[in-house]
Amino acid sequence: MTGARTGFDKVVASAAEAVADIPDGASLAVGGFGLCGNPIALIEALLAQGTTGLSVVSNNCGVDDWGLGVLLNAQRIAKMTSSYVGENKEFERQFLSGELELELTPQGTLAEKLRAGGAGIAAFFTRTGVGTQVADGGLPRKYDGAGGVAIASPAKEVRTFGDSDAEYVLEEAISTDFALVHALRGDRHGNLVFNRSARNFSPLAAMAGRVCIAQVEELVEPGEIDPDSVHLPGVYVHRLVHVGTDIEKRIERRTVTEPASSGTPSGKEG
Repeated sequence: MTGARTGFDKVVASAAEAVADIPDGASLAVGGFGLCGNPIALIEALLAQGTTGLSVVSNNCGVDDWGLGVLLNAQRIAKMTSSYVGENKEFERQFLSGELELELTPQGTLAEKLRAGGAGIAAFFTRTGVGTQVADGGLPRKYDGAGGVAIASPAKEVRTFGDSDAEYVLEEAISTDFALVHALRGDRHGNLVFNRSARNFSPLAAMAGRVCIAQVEELVEPGEIDPDSVHLPGVYVHRLVHVGTDIEKRIERRTVTEPASSGTPSGKEG
């Protein structure tokens, strides 16, 4: 399988078939917000396929044993572009040891870089990051393994506009070879509906990929999704895999409240 599927029916038989032509060294935009909406079936198929040297753009890199973390643990990722990487100890180890390159990007800026890439906008100016190393350069992107910085972020263009003294930094759009996303529902034409916070980054990642591959929990026929309910139109989607509703979903950090003991108000000692 090469390139995008032709025709209106974009459903493929398996996750393995859907990712079969992703080569070593490819760039990927991967949807999800924390562990919400991670396209785990596609990620695991890519792991089984053995693809390596990947450059991945995603809000985060999963956790040590789930999400993008499974590719990271197998050392299949060469570079991550992310806004948050704080839940993955293996990520920290690989980054500090010089095995992994990281382009740390403010969360809203990352979202807009992906959206711009999908919309054909080459770059944009934003106030986010002005006066910091995001604009001035010098953020470590890769260490040399001995505590030194092998690659640092470059300085970016900063401008003012009109009569305002406010400064804006130039950020370039992101487009990738492929995109992997998880959707709650999709039809055979590729129209997708995302669930709650999974919608934060998944439509943007899908737009940024030149070939977008989506796994869907519920596959329906064209016309069964109200057009007004579509979060991402099928024009951006090239392949779909039906994974069902019983696919594993993880909670990133479970927090529970201990019940107050009987006769003790607010849990305080009496």
